[in-house]
Amino acid sequence: MQRPATLRWLVISLASLVLLSAAIGIVAATTLYNGKPYRAPGAQKITMDHVFNGTFSPSMKGLNWVPEAGDGVFSIFQDYQIKLIDLKTNTTTTLVSMTDVKDQSGKTVYWADWKLSADMKYILVKADRVKQWRHSSFGNYYVHNLETKATFPIVPPSHPPVTAYATWSPTGQSIAFVASNDLYVLPSPSASTSPIRITTTGNTSLFHGVPDWIYEEEVFEDEFALWWSPDSSKLAFLSLDETAVDEYTFPVYNPTDNASTVNPYTKDVVIKYPKPGYNNPLASVNVFDLGRYLAGGEASAGVYPVTDAISELNWEGRFPVDNSVITEVTWVGNATLIVKEVNRAADSGNVVLFNTNSERKATGVVVRKLGKDGEEDDGGWIEGGQNIHALPESLLSGSSSAYLDIIPSKDGYNHIALFEPADSSTPRFLTSGAWEVTGGIQAVDAQRGLVYFQAARPSVERHIYSVPISLGDSSNPVEPTPLTDESTPSSYTASFSPGSGFYLLNYQGPSAPWQRVIQVDNTDFDYVLTDNAKLNTTLSLFETPVVTYSTIDSEGYELNVKEMRPPRMDDSGRTKYAVLFFVYGGPGSQQVNMNYKRDWHEYLVCTLQYIVVVVDGRGTGFKGRTLRNPVRNNLGYWETQDQINAARIWAGKDYVDPKRIGVWGWSYGGFMASKVAEADAGIHSLAMAIAPVISWRLYDSVYTERYMGLPDANPGGYINASISHVDGFRNIDYLLGHGSGDDNVHYANSAHMLDMLTQAQIRNFRFRMFTDSDHSITRRGGNREVYEYMALFLMEKWGKGGRRRGW
Repeated sequence: MQRPATLRWLVISLASLVLLSAAIGIVAATTLYNGKPYRAPGAQKITMDHVFNGTFSPSMKGLNWVPEAGDGVFSIFQDYQIKLIDLKTNTTTTLVSMTDVKDQSGKTVYWADWKLSADMKYILVKADRVKQWRHSSFGNYYVHNLETKATFPIVPPSHPPVTAYATWSPTGQSIAFVASNDLYVLPSPSASTSPIRITTTGNTSLFHGVPDWIYEEEVFEDEFALWWSPDSSKLAFLSLDETAVDEYTFPVYNPTDNASTVNPYTKDVVIKYPKPGYNNPLASVNVFDLGRYLAGGEASAGVYPVTDAISELNWEGRFPVDNSVITEVTWVGNATLIVKEVNRAADSGNVVLFNTNSERKATGVVVRKLGKDGEEDDGGWIEGGQNIHALPESLLSGSSSAYLDIIPSKDGYNHIALFEPADSSTPRFLTSGAWEVTGGIQAVDAQRGLVYFQAARPSVERHIYSVPISLGDSSNPVEPTPLTDESTPSSYTASFSPGSGFYLLNYQGPSAPWQRVIQVDNTDFDYVLTDNAKLNTTLSLFETPVVTYSTIDSEGYELNVKEMRPPRMDDSGRTKYAVLFFVYGGPGSQQVNMNYKRDWHEYLVCTLQYIVVVVDGRGTGFKGRTLRNPVRNNLGYWETQDQINAARIWAGKDYVDPKRIGVWGWSYGGFMASKVAEADAGIHSLAMAIAPVISWRLYDSVYTERYMGLPDANPGGYINASISHVDGFRNIDYLLGHGSGDDNVHYANSAHMLDMLTQAQIRNFRFRMFTDSDHSITRRGGNREVYEYMALFLMEKWGKGGRRRGW
C-alpha cells in the first residue's frame, strides 16, 4: 500500500543556505535535539490557494546519469533536445533532437521516455504513452540511429499501443520487449532484423516479462519483470499466470475531464485482483539463453527451437506454487542468479542460488533461509524490497561471485550484509548499531572499495554514508563515514554516477530543498543544480508553524512525535487550542521525518489556528523490528492504542481543548482514523477517513497476508483488525470520503462502512464520493475538493482553533 509527489531551482552556497534556514525557521527540535522552537518573521496568512497553486512548491531537477557516456555525464532535456553535460570536462553536447526522430510517414515522434544503447549508437524512445496502473503504461517504441538519423518501430505502431516495456541489454545492441504480454528479443537494432519470440502464450491472464497488478503494486513496485545478465547473454524473466485469480470490477461513470459530460452507459474496469485467502497468480522464473540460441541457430541454419534455449528454474524445498511469492530476482554474475521467495504469510522464505550454465533445467540451491528458523526469526514478517546488489568483478578474488543485501541484525535493525561467496549462508555485516539502513544500496565504488548508503540515523533523519568493503575480512563493522552534515537535523537523498565518482546530493529538508553535484575526493568542485532562492524569499513572507520534534512513551514503546503549533501561539493555558492528529501508521511507514513540506496542515495551523500532531506508533519503520513486530496478525489494534495514548497526553496539556481532539488519515491512515472512532475511548470528538481500508478481507492478498497471515489461520485477527463494531461512531463526528475508481483500496470498503452505519441507524456522519477518482483522488478537481471539504467540516464542528477561556 502506497500513498499519494515536483521540479526547478538555482545558485547559493551551502553556508548561506544554513543561515537562511535559521531565518526561515521551518523546524526546531525539543526533546530529540535539545533545541528551542523559534518563530518565523513572516506575517502573511496562508490560504488554500497558496497551498494548491504551487506557492510553496520547491523546484527540483531530475538528474539522469548516462553510464554509456562515461562517469560524471548526465542528460538534460532542453529546447526539444537531449543534451549531455560532462562534469569532468565541463562541456555540453547534443545527443539527439526530437525533430530528428520521425515515424515512417515523416511525422515527428514525440516521446515520453528514452534509453541509450551501450555503444551510444542508438536511442530507444517510447511514444504515445497510455497509463495503466501506478507504475505501468503502454507505448509505441522506436529505435533511432543517432548517426544516420534513421528511425523504425520495434513492432508496428498501434492505437492504443500494446507494448508494455522495452529495454536495451547492458552490453551489445539487443532489445528485450513485451508486447501483448509476450516476451521478445530483438538481437540487433535494424528494421530488417526480426525479433525472437520467446513466449507464445501471453494473454490477458498470462504475463511474461511484466508484472500483473499485484506484483506491480506490492512486490516489484515497477513496470518490468525481466532482467538481463551482466554480459547480456541471458535474460531472466517472470511468468505470472493469473487465470484463477478472481476479477474485481468497477464502473467509469465519465471517462472525460469535463464534469458536464453525460454518459448514458458506464464502462467497466476489470482487474484480476487477489484478495486474502483467494487465488494468487502463479509465478515461475525462467531464463532465456540468447547466446545458446544464436549459436544453435547458426549451427542448424536458423531452425534452433526457442524452447531449447529456455530454462524454467526449480529448487528443492520450494513452496507449492500457489503458496509462493517471488520477491526478488537478481544476477550476481554472468551466469549466477539469485531468487528470493516467501510464502503467502511471509513468515518463511528461501534465498536460492542458480548456476544457469550448469544444465538446461537448472536446479537451484537454497543458500539462506528466511523467517522461521532463519533470518527474521523473531515473530515478525519477512520484509520485501529489491535490495540485493552484486559486487563488481574487479572487487572479487578468483571467479566466485559475492553480493550485498540488507537484512536485520540480531538486535533487529536493518543493516548491510556481505555474502561472500554468493553461496554463503552466513552474513558479514558491514554496518551495525541501533539505527537502520534505508533505501537500498546507493552505490558500490569499486575503485575505492566503498559502499554508499542512506541511513535513518537518528530515525527521523536521513544522511548519506560510506563504509569500506573488505573481502575475506571477518572483523567487526567500522563506524560509517558521513557524507552529509550530521550536526544539523536534516534529510538527504543521493544519486551516484555509474562509476561513483560523482553524486547528486538532494537536501530534502526541513528547510527549502536544494541540489548540488559533488565530486568524490575533490572539495573544490561545486556544481549547484538548484537552490530555490526564490522559494526562500517567498517563505520569508509567510507565517510558519512552530515545529517541535519529541518522543513519548506508549506502554513501554518510545514513539516519535512531531507537533506543529500556530505562530504566536498563547501557550499559557488562557487560550485552548483544537488538536488534529494526522496519522498514516502502516507497517514500515514513517510520517515523523525531516522532509520539507508546506501543505494543508500549514493552512490549518497558521490560518485556522489548529495544532497538528503526528505520532508514529507501533508497526512503523526505522526504529527496529522491536517496534514493528507487535502489529503482526493484529493490524490496527496496537497502533490505535498508541494514537489514543498520545491524544490523552495532549488532552492533559494546558493549551489544549480536551473537547476538540480529532484524527484524520488517508488510505491506511483512513483505516487508523476509523479504528480510533471505533475504539470510542472518549478522547476524540472528530475523525476523518479518506479512501480507508475498512475490512482487510477487501484489500489485496500480498500486502494483507504479509502482516495478517491467511484468513483461515487467523479468523479472529481479521475481524479485530477490520472495522467490525460501529456503535462508537455514534459518539464522534465522522467524515468519510472515497474515489469510486480506486483500483487500490476499493470503493467497496466505504460501501461496506456505509452499510454498517445504515443498519445501525447511525446518522451523525458525512460522506463524499469522488466520481471516477483513483486512490489519489485527482479527477476533475477532486484533490483540492477533498481538503476544502475537510476544512469546512473542521470549521463547522470546531470553529477556529484557538479559543480564550469562557468562550
